[in-house]
Amino acid sequence: MKVGFFIGCNTAFNRPDLEKAFRFVLNALNVEIDDLDGQSCCPTWGTMPSVDEAGWYALGARNFIISEEKNVDMVTVCGSCYGSLSETKYKLDKKPELKEKVNEMLKAIGKEYKGTTRIRLATNFLYNEIGIERIKNALKYNLEGVTIGVQPGCHSLWPSEAYLEGERDPFHPVMLRELCEALGASAPYYSRIIDCCGMGGMRSTNVEASYKLVKTKLDSMKDEIKADLLVTGCSSCLIQFDTAQAPMKKDKMIDYEIPSVHYVQLLALCLGADPQQVVGLSTTDLNGILGKLKKIN
Repeated sequence: MKVGFFIGCNTAFNRPDLEKAFRFVLNALNVEIDDLDGQSCCPTWGTMPSVDEAGWYALGARNFIISEEKNVDMVTVCGSCYGSLSETKYKLDKKPELKEKVNEMLKAIGKEYKGTTRIRLATNFLYNEIGIERIKNALKYNLEGVTIGVQPGCHSLWPSEAYLEGERDPFHPVMLRELCEALGASAPYYSRIIDCCGMGGMRSTNVEASYKLVKTKLDSMKDEIKADLLVTGCSSCLIQFDTAQAPMKKDKMIDYEIPSVHYVQLLALCLGADPQQVVGLSTTDLNGILGKLKKIN
């Protein structure tokens, strides 16, 4: 099996340890990676689509074309990239007039969008393509006794009609919970499970409001399920929860910390990866969780 790795700006520039975790996991699971040379920003929400919607679709289509020429589906660890590219594909495949307009723009670089490949979120790919049993059978360590609060992320849930392998019920997501349970941990439901993390435009323009959303989410995990660890399937959510807690503690918004990782990082650890390589840039303290990894005999 071979996939194209759509790395995304956040991972490439801010969390290269997550990139290393992705490569480690896919190698351990015998999945070949194509680096999709020439890929660009997805492009992200909130900026380009606000001023040039057709150009936004054209740039997204160009990324798909790279995967079409390699005949591989794209897999990303970023919920924002997944959401943006999923909507691009959905609109281009559903609206012939938009596809025609975009392909007219792409003639300038001698390219044409055909719609023959997909964009897949890494957690969805692991759940649907690799499968829970195969993951369990590959583990070298488990997390028995650890309670996880999951953060699926907005862009993995909505708009649900654009996500061809998303949750059956986006208001009650289960895929990330089951993936965490495959590692031996418990991942209970809690009331704020589908809340936004407050990243993106909000953190850029109103950090106080952004941190309030973080606090609501963390308080829910702490009070309702006593989470030892926060696990997300989105690199943007990872950056938010991993970097927001220190300033929130300094400002006395919270008096506790919940260590935070991407699921791919956690899976890499359970597959035997070097922690320094796959979670070495974490801001929240993971030492307690690392100490709870139990070797499987």
